[in-house]
Amino acid sequence: EGTGVGITPQLLKGTTGEFALESILLLRLRGRGISRLGCLGRCLNLEWLDLSDNCIARLAPLASLRCLAVLNLARNRITRLDPLAACTNLQSLNVAGNRLRSLAGLRCLAGLQRLESLRLRDPMASLANPLCTRVPTYRAALADMLPGLRAIDGERVSGRGSELYRLCREIDTSLGRSGTTASGVGSSVVGSSEAPVAAQPWVQAGFWEPRAPRRSSIVEEAYKQFGEVLSECRELGRRADDTIAQAERALGSRPETGSFLF
Repeated sequence: EGTGVGITPQLLKGTTGEFALESILLLRLRGRGISRLGCLGRCLNLEWLDLSDNCIARLAPLASLRCLAVLNLARNRITRLDPLAACTNLQSLNVAGNRLRSLAGLRCLAGLQRLESLRLRDPMASLANPLCTRVPTYRAALADMLPGLRAIDGERVSGRGSELYRLCREIDTSLGRSGTTASGVGSSVVGSSEAPVAAQPWVQAGFWEPRAPRRSSIVEEAYKQFGEVLSECRELGRRADDTIAQAERALGSRPETGSFLF
């Protein structure tokens, strides 16, 4: 940790192009050899942060990032997550490939009401924590400990997708108990004189309606900057038209070459 890179204002400003640390909303510092978070806690409006593939062990400066929504700490040297308890807006957390050893070390996340996605293991990248092998049932324990979670290790544990899965599973189970095959059902319907019962919908009305999109402050800032750039382009275009018009008038007032006397 003492020999790694530390985060400085110069590093942050050079990476993002922002003059003030409070203006930084998105920050990607992946694979920089960082071991000390330094002044990162001064980026008070930071919403998206990628610190994966570094040498970070201590997270204390992150406690001041109350706006942080997405945090990627994969492939580091983290053993404790306590400072993240203050990141009350955190929604997605990736700590795969660290040194977390017990479920007790994750209880500090219980107060994060908006946390929906937590990743401790990433099979595609061969990343995990000692906890994943020491406690094989850690996913079920996490679901009980953090009931607001919708996804653990990239797999849904609650929400609209899992409700549909559970519904289909219940239907399969009920069909299996009835012991009726598809051909048996068809023959019974054909031979029956009773009118067929109208099929009922599997889900309630409005289940498939898309949720209203929510524009985050990042998107709002992007729209604002785009509008400013567009206004500048229009102003430059107007100035260019004026300059061209002046040049044309100046060229039009010149005497013909043949009128000069030598």
